[in-house]
Amino acid sequence: MDAQAAGGVDAPDAESFGCIDWAAPWFAPFAERGARWQCSALDGPEPFLATLDADACASTCVTGRGLPLRFVTQTQLPVDTAYEAHIAATGRVPTRHNLHDFFNALVWLAFPRLKAGLNARQAQAIERDGVGAVRGAERDALTLFDENAALFVTTDDALTEALVAFDWRRLFVAGRSSWGTRCEVHIVGHALLEKLISPYKACTAHAWIVGAPQAYFGWPEADRRAWLDETTACALAQAAPTSRAFAPLPVLGIPGWCAANADATFYDDTGVFRPGRRAAA
Repeated sequence: MDAQAAGGVDAPDAESFGCIDWAAPWFAPFAERGARWQCSALDGPEPFLATLDADACASTCVTGRGLPLRFVTQTQLPVDTAYEAHIAATGRVPTRHNLHDFFNALVWLAFPRLKAGLNARQAQAIERDGVGAVRGAERDALTLFDENAALFVTTDDALTEALVAFDWRRLFVAGRSSWGTRCEVHIVGHALLEKLISPYKACTAHAWIVGAPQAYFGWPEADRRAWLDETTACALAQAAPTSRAFAPLPVLGIPGWCAANADATFYDDTGVFRPGRRAAA
């Protein structure tokens, strides 16, 4: 998110708010709040920010150092101050009137503990290492998580093995009936959500694997999300992620996420569903 420090000018995609399809499986979990925010965004920057901040005020969400979450204009980010450090120190998230920051705010409200955990780690790394031309391995991995992560939740180790081994046919074809009963995906990377406004076959997430208890898929959706938020936040508190902790996941390969993948030949495209070094080994 370092690019946010560049200034407060709204990106030119503000008019694209009207293009969000809340019926799409990657947006549907955010639809209830997101559709309301979308209406405010279409009314302009001021109603947009007011709606976001009202929801933050009504929540119990906090940022990386326990301060109440608030959304403020990008102009409140001081010059030469790192975006993540500012959030941790003040509780205020500088926000532009664009899709990128729209989805960032949605993820903050949907997975508040996860986002606070990421913010805490990012702020710690900045304090320790400073802000230079190169972020360093830890901040790179945290940025991957923040921008492009999907949580791959499963009760079946064989499905984890298939994902890590790039065994796409075992994961998506032979294991097709397992989706929704033994594994599922939650997208938490806001840049990835932004990309999925116009989905394309090669769109790939950095999948963070979460092993769940056998009872998980019998829980109500709200309980699953709360457990996932807490579990991921606890993992982040124990150790910072590394880039090797993620597995590539072409998101349009997920059963039900693309009509074309009902035909098994969809996965024959090795330009997208690559064998990978791990599978070759």
